[in-house]
Amino acid sequence: MPRITTIAFDADDTLWQNEHFFRLTEQRFADLLADYTDIPDLKDRLIASVTRNLSFYGFGMKGFALSMVETALEVTEHRVPGRVIAEILAAGRELLSYPIETLPYVDQALGDLQDRYRLILVTKGDVFDQERKVAASGLAEYFAAIEIVSDKTRAAYERIFSQHTEGAGHTVMVGNSLRSDIIPALEAGAFAVYVPHDLTWSYEHAEEPADHPRYARLEHLGQLPPHLLDLQHR
Repeated sequence: MPRITTIAFDADDTLWQNEHFFRLTEQRFADLLADYTDIPDLKDRLIASVTRNLSFYGFGMKGFALSMVETALEVTEHRVPGRVIAEILAAGRELLSYPIETLPYVDQALGDLQDRYRLILVTKGDVFDQERKVAASGLAEYFAAIEIVSDKTRAAYERIFSQHTEGAGHTVMVGNSLRSDIIPALEAGAFAVYVPHDLTWSYEHAEEPADHPRYARLEHLGQLPPHLLDLQHR
């Protein structure tokens, strides 16, 4: 069993609330269009647009706001008034002003781990927005390195583990997304700990690698310190 020296954490919906605010914005979007369309799958159409536009706009608030505008124009056949478009854009900007709410056990877990491991943060999305959230969270001091990437892929993790750790085999990646945090980190050679969140964007779903020898699932971050101790003694 290799010695674990580095713990890498995802940010959104692992350390603090994020998807909750996107869901509130989705509802605001639906309310703004209620007088102009009655299609039953409006939110599905929006998510399809967001997913389709990832290759153009990337992850985060900006791509979401532009996708709301695009969807509004599509579903109303361009009949939606300009003032509604303005309100949709304002709803998108509000995503930049929501408070950062850390999740249960976050400070306790980071405090317990910082003296025994090198902690790094690996998050994806718009650099401006992610930097704002990291600063507002008050958690930056826990991390020896902070990486903001456009997407979390095997290649991205290989680079990060090579640059900031003693190697993937000495690293544990912790996150709430099977698609972004768990599977590519395992592919890169790291250990991975899945901590589910009640709200997870459908794009981030994937088949759980339950039988993988370097994979574990925990209910909350409070279980992480004892899990790591157990992992070291296997």
